Amino acid sequence: MAWRERLTTLPVTRRQVFTGAALGGGLVVAWRLWPRSYDPPLEPAPGETGFGAWLTVARDGVVTVAVPQLEMGQGVTTLLPQVVAMEMGADWRQVAVIPAPPSGAQPNVPLAGKWKPLWARLPALANAQRFASETRFIATADGTSLAAYETPAREAGATARALMAMAAADRWNVAWEECDVAQGIVSHGNNRATFGELAEDAAGFDPPDPPPLRTEAPLDAPEDAVVLGETGASTRYPRLDLPAKVDGSFLFAGDVRLPGMVHASIRHGPMGLPELTGFDPALAARVPGVITLVTSRRWIAAVAESWWQAEQALAAMRPRFSGPKAVDHGTIGERLDAGLATGEAHRITTRGEPDAALADPEFVRRYDIGPAVHNAIETASATAHFADGKLELWIASQAPEAARRAAAKAIGLSDGDVVLYPMGAGGSFDARLERQHAIEAAQIAYEIGRPVQLTWPRREEAKTLPPRTPLAIRLTAALAEEGLPAAWRARVACPATVREFGNRLFDNSTPEAAIREAAGEADPLALEGAMSPYTIPAVAIDHVPVTLDLPTGRLRGNAPAYTAFANECFVDELARAAGRDPFLYRMAMLGADGRMADVLRRATRFGGWDGGGEGSGQGLAMVRMEGPGGESEDAGFIACVAQARLGAGGVQVERLTAVVDIGRIVNRDLARQQIEGGLIFGLSLATGSSPEWVAGRPEPASLRDMGLPTLASMPEIALDFVESEAAPFDPGELGVAVAPPAIANALFAATGLRFRRLPLLSEGL
Repeated sequence: MAWRERLTTLPVTRRQVFTGAALGGGLVVAWRLWPRSYDPPLEPAPGETGFGAWLTVARDGVVTVAVPQLEMGQGVTTLLPQVVAMEMGADWRQVAVIPAPPSGAQPNVPLAGKWKPLWARLPALANAQRFASETRFIATADGTSLAAYETPAREAGATARALMAMAAADRWNVAWEECDVAQGIVSHGNNRATFGELAEDAAGFDPPDPPPLRTEAPLDAPEDAVVLGETGASTRYPRLDLPAKVDGSFLFAGDVRLPGMVHASIRHGPMGLPELTGFDPALAARVPGVITLVTSRRWIAAVAESWWQAEQALAAMRPRFSGPKAVDHGTIGERLDAGLATGEAHRITTRGEPDAALADPEFVRRYDIGPAVHNAIETASATAHFADGKLELWIASQAPEAARRAAAKAIGLSDGDVVLYPMGAGGSFDARLERQHAIEAAQIAYEIGRPVQLTWPRREEAKTLPPRTPLAIRLTAALAEEGLPAAWRARVACPATVREFGNRLFDNSTPEAAIREAAGEADPLALEGAMSPYTIPAVAIDHVPVTLDLPTGRLRGNAPAYTAFANECFVDELARAAGRDPFLYRMAMLGADGRMADVLRRATRFGGWDGGGEGSGQGLAMVRMEGPGGESEDAGFIACVAQARLGAGGVQVERLTAVVDIGRIVNRDLARQQIEGGLIFGLSLATGSSPEWVAGRPEPASLRDMGLPTLASMPEIALDFVESEAAPFDPGELGVAVAPPAIANALFAATGLRFRRLPLLSEGL
């Protein structure tokens, strides 16, 4: 069954979810850059004409954009359609969105390039574009949506605009270049025609090559809108998904309902190669609505008429697991200590001659990062239906093709026998890069032969999803005049966590196999951001790979979040030791980075920085993140002034003030939401989100006990943007990285106590 045909059998179609628009005939416009040999992600419905991958225009004038990135709260299903609409001259009130399933026509090439060390062992696909296209790599991660898709989206919009103008010009016997396109209408003098009226005729014209990108603002643009290639952007493109999320009609992964569908809950053993050794099925049979049990070597699932009944059945059975010694917090700490003290280091990068200068260092500090869990509102959920040798899978996945292939392999199917329907995620923070729940849903559906929705309980997600890696960092500095560092070395003890993740994602390895395969390897991506933006003559970044029994993975902010914590706390300590204002101390080291210096200067003015003196409760931190190309032109910059203190309830953050330079801003509202959300997420990492593993189980494992910020404890947030003509940078992770060190530095200013571990206060007073 075609993807679009199957889609329309759901109670609410995805197009209805986003705009309420009905399906209709229209025009599908391709991206010109991709070979036509790749199958389009959407098969046109009856009455529609297919030309490729990107958008349709229906007879009623609705422009529907097929977005190949997972909507998980970041607003990508508004951002990319906005790019298309601005370039095309569409009426925003008639723009709809539909999630695109994996296709070689829409690969994420920049992300494939950045992650090349994780897949480059495939020699035939060593080129990132070829790899991304042939493997349908459309992963949503590392803030690459704009870098990957802005230009193709612009070209798609420009091509569609030209085709509409050609169809209208043919009717009116004028040159198509003379037609105006605005508000979904093509006009020439007194002649007017809507996109819906022109769509079918437009399909018969050959598009211009290259597409005619706009060089001036579209006629229907708001007053504050500008061309995408110039500074700034419109703030009058409200989120397309907002009405549906407010009224509850938006379909998240857990909202799928199919005829005859049943529900499943699950129990996994503790971390550390557990095996299911016992349970009492008679106790499950006493729970009303229970249909069956499905067991695997390492998990057991109950299937029932409702999820609650399935969960109650599992609680009654008390499944038992045994195996090798389970993961323990103390063992994790011991291995990190040993690695930091005596482990063999791999030099990741160097500048100048740091080793000689650091033979007898003057300043040494250690920073520790606890494992952190994702805490998305919606836990892992997938719906699967196996029938007639085919599997259908409804899932929210940041790497949908990897999930599809893993599900196929789990039940012995070919990739072509699995259809994946991409759903929205109720949060992710990189949790949905993992695919274990896709495998389990497929296996349960295969066993029972009817549609089933698997939803992990909160404790199972905390226990089973790989957390962000724990690590220990020792920073060493040799000082020059005025206490400025002449040499700097970072020695980081942690697993090869990104290689481990890559083994799971690209090789479909089990968590235990991924750990074995990554053991002892140097991992530059695990130390991303360790090279700070400061102009220090001699720098060395060393990785000491430490093998843990705890699988580790990615989490919002990723490596730059924990390397920024160590770097910015260390710089603050250096400044205090030199008796200097932490702001002026930083400025003295930023001569080569004008954008960072400008952001830092603005932030101190905006935040009312008074020097961060004793008792002030003011802390300062700054972060520079590289874009997927690793060039200064596509970097992002943030500086934050925090106001914090210790209170009866622990850390009390009263205000976070930040200035941000993310280059050209495509949608200011989305950018603000992402920065503010990132600051709050960073606050959660500073105060909680970090359980300890006891006998293979995380404690605590509930949101209530995880030390997360509440509405009552939310700080005031003030935010300002630097206007810039630089390439746009995704803002989603900047706030995550800058908040923890700013808060830690503020606590020192408030109390005179230096906290060098995340979460803060976890080392005790």
